Order: sequence, then C-alpha cells, then structure tokens
Amino acid sequence: MTAVETSERPDRGRVGIVGLIVAETAVFTIFVVAYLYYIGKSLSGPTPAEVLDLPVVVSILLWSSSVTIHLAVRALRGGRVQTFVLWWFLTILLGALFLTGTGREWYRLIFDHGLTIRTNLFGTTFYSLVGLHASHVIVGLTLMTVGLVLALRGRVSAAQAPRAEVLSLYWHFVDAVWVVVFLVVYVVGR
Repeated sequence: MTAVETSERPDRGRVGIVGLIVAETAVFTIFVVAYLYYIGKSLSGPTPAEVLDLPVVVSILLWSSSVTIHLAVRALRGGRVQTFVLWWFLTILLGALFLTGTGREWYRLIFDHGLTIRTNLFGTTFYSLVGLHASHVIVGLTLMTVGLVLALRGRVSAAQAPRAEVLSLYWHFVDAVWVVVFLVVYVVGR
C-alpha cells in the first residue's frame, strides 16, 4: 500500500483576491500608461504644473492606513475584538480623510481652475486615473464599514480573521497603487 498524499487547498478568499488584484493591476497599468503617454500633449491649459499641488498629507494618511489595517487583522487573529474594532475604525477614518482630500482637490481644480474631464487631455487622463483609484478606495471603505458594523454587533470573532485579512490585502493593493499614482501624476507628470 502507498500512502495517499493529502494536500491542503489554498484559501478561496486569498485565491479570489489575488485574482482580483492581478486583474486590477492590468487595468491600472493601462490608465497609468495612458497618463504617461499624454503628458504634455494637451493643446490648451491648464497644465499639471499650473494646478497640481503635491498631496503629501492625504498620501501619508492613506499609506498609514496600511499599518492600521495590519494591526487590526493581527488583533483579530489574537482574539482581541475590541482592539480590532479600534484599528479597523482608524483605517476607515484614514481612508475617508484621504477621500475627503481628493474631493477637495477636485473641487479646487474644477471651480478655481476650470479643469474638468472634458477640458483637455490632462483633465481626461487625470480624472480617469485618480478617479479609478478613488473608486477603489470607496469600495474598500464600504466593505470595511460593513465589517465594522458586524463587529459592533458582536458578529466578528477570531474565526473571521482570514476574511479580514483578505480585505486587508485589497486595501494594501489600493495603498500600493497610490504610490504609483502619486509618483506618476504628482511627481513625474508635473
């Protein structure tokens, strides 16, 4: 007789999120390449150098949320649900502050500088790329808020840590994408 080898199947949530991240990476790559291709090709203003400010504070807030979500998942794995709730809430707050900063930037660009998605190639590619990222932040915040509500209702325990970790992988992806968007739009593209 031969021993039957048993292999553990990979976690479906992890496989799913990795598949999503790979697909979304391709989408973001297309938008980044388009932005880079069209830099300086607008026939009219405003130009990035004329209207874009470096969003340092909101970027630090978003990147900090990768730390807080990591701490939240670690707390949940250890069965410390109240600590999880605190770090999870902080992650949501940091993401919401980032999104608020993005909204304020867009308001300023539209109403103070007349830059819309139809103004020129810069406006089209800027709002498309930054808007794509913002939509991913909104999705992440929505899912985390659902998790927070469930936790506050006592429906989250250490058993849900793998699910929280899957969502944290998505959030880390959103943060990593912002590094690229930040560099392309606000550093290289200015």
